[in-house]
Amino acid sequence: MEYLDPGTLITLVTILVSGFGIVVGTLTPAIVEGRTALKAIEGMVRQPEASGDLRTTMIIAMALLESTAIYTLLVILILIFANPLLDRFFG
Repeated sequence: MEYLDPGTLITLVTILVSGFGIVVGTLTPAIVEGRTALKAIEGMVRQPEASGDLRTTMIIAMALLESTAIYTLLVILILIFANPLLDRFFG
């Protein structure tokens, strides 16, 4: 590692952090979406007359959770393909 130039080192660290970030950034919303669907289905079974409201709320909640995963993907893609750290430190 001591023989790497700083640009290569920053690129390597960015790729490693991006890999970890994409795992955490997509796994967490997926788990929460599953729990949201489970709770909504439980509520629909308990109160079938409220199933329309529960379904609407569940779809809105899942859309918000999925947007979090999309934002994570966007940040990771920016870090990998248009790394602002390289321009800032080695511009």
